[in-house]
Amino acid sequence: MMKIIFKNLKKSGRAIAIAKDRLATIFERFPDLHKGQVTLTLCMENSHQQARPDAFSVKLHSQGGRYRNVTLHKSAANLYVALGDVARHLTEKLSRFGGRIRAKQRAKNEVIPGPLA
Repeated sequence: MMKIIFKNLKKSGRAIAIAKDRLATIFERFPDLHKGQVTLTLCMENSHQQARPDAFSVKLHSQGGRYRNVTLHKSAANLYVALGDVARHLTEKLSRFGGRIRAKQRAKNEVIPGPLA
């Protein structure tokens, strides 16, 4: 299940559709993500004290399931570029995370040979 939160940004149907579209392929490739709660936070950072361009950031946090506590945060000048960065880097991060789990499982199941009696 995916929950989308907007911070300092108006809720937009287009942003929701693009976020779901970008992450749909990742959910297909890593079906264990469906077992946990995935929170996607879309926000705009703007300073009232200093004049500078707006910065958009996207933060993804997975809770529960196989990929629990996987967090990814990306920022860009455009919200859709930040979403694309998250989608690209999330695939790599989940692959690495799954590899670590498999390595730990292999080490746990490995039989240590003892002296022959």
